[in-house]
Amino acid sequence: MTTQPKYKNSAAFYDVDGTLIKINIVHTFAYYASRHASLAQSAQRTIKTALSIPMFWAADKLSRKWFNEIFYRSYEGASEDRLVVLAEELFEDVVKPNIYPRARDLIEESRRAGCRQVLLSGALDFTMRPLARYLGVDDLIANQLEFVDSYATGKLKKPFVAGATKADIMRAYAKQHDIDLGESWAYSDSFSDYAMLAVVGHPTACNPDLRLRSMARSYDWPILDLDEAPNRSASRRPQGLAPVRRLRNAPGTGKAD
Repeated sequence: MTTQPKYKNSAAFYDVDGTLIKINIVHTFAYYASRHASLAQSAQRTIKTALSIPMFWAADKLSRKWFNEIFYRSYEGASEDRLVVLAEELFEDVVKPNIYPRARDLIEESRRAGCRQVLLSGALDFTMRPLARYLGVDDLIANQLEFVDSYATGKLKKPFVAGATKADIMRAYAKQHDIDLGESWAYSDSFSDYAMLAVVGHPTACNPDLRLRSMARSYDWPILDLDEAPNRSASRRPQGLAPVRRLRNAPGTGKAD
């Protein structure tokens, strides 16, 4: 007898950098810079990237939208074909080895419960496609570079996928796919994604930074640490991801019967 999915009109939205994988978009750019067609330009861009990291970090702390606008200018002049080809190598060399050990289990639990699986990332879409394919998610929503004559202009297409805009994107997605956000889940590691988490009925702090961890405790949101062994996380933190047989209210929240 086949078990019917419990959540037919629900979705699970996942931030990616820091949530499902241990790296971020700065690592991605450094990878591209080190593999530029010209060795001289490659070295120059790699050094420039290293020197720019403090500026990127400061911009990210002040405004994620501002960070995106500054950061993606670095791609100006890059060939679209080259970027797409390198995305496959990037996944195998950098992204795949840095997927959190329990990320796939979290997604599989949620999928079995009937939730639509959606990656919602501020990274570039072509860098996320191999990961989305590997995880078997239903949809990928990510930032898109603007290209003219197959070369990047250094600008992003709108809407920017960052901060509060993620909540607007989720509302539009829910309307398009007949998703009940009140019965949906969102996972993020960053306090900057508060709006994304607050728009759903089941927000979850996943590998959270200090501010988000504090907020999650204040609001009694589940906290997941996907780098821990399941038994250690469950014993230390009842709200951690528990075995499927113990779940009551949601995939991945770890609320036991």
